[in-house]
Amino acid sequence: MDRQNLSVGQVAKRCGVAVSALHFYENKGLIHSSRNSGNQRRYSPDVIRRVSIIKAAQKMGVGLNEIAEAFASLPKHKAPSREDWQQLSSGWQAMLNGRIRYLERLRDYLTGCIGCGCLSMANCPIYNPADKLEDQGPGPVILEQANGSD
Repeated sequence: MDRQNLSVGQVAKRCGVAVSALHFYENKGLIHSSRNSGNQRRYSPDVIRRVSIIKAAQKMGVGLNEIAEAFASLPKHKAPSREDWQQLSSGWQAMLNGRIRYLERLRDYLTGCIGCGCLSMANCPIYNPADKLEDQGPGPVILEQANGSD
């Protein structure tokens, strides 16, 4: 395997992703390639590290837009360093901790609501007769208020 001039198939195999995923990531500006004389994509080795970071971030629930924002601070044609990863992961860690807190509160709140199985409208904390909460905003207003804003 030519480590300086990797084909899309080589990168896909090495990273455990579909070729279409690499095309998608490239279309989103997350990775970059060059073209050889036959107009085939060729990737430098730094792409393997970038794809690995993308996969790890996605497993943590980080969206592609958030990944793109984080990658904007990195050099385009250089593998992210340990320090780069520390910076990226620190930012994502704060976001993920907020999501975890929100989900834990939501879980606990819903357990009290549906734990008995009756869904009693008299006791249900998300019951909203005549949509009285419309003026407070869209979505599950009562649940959002109960869970705070993260």
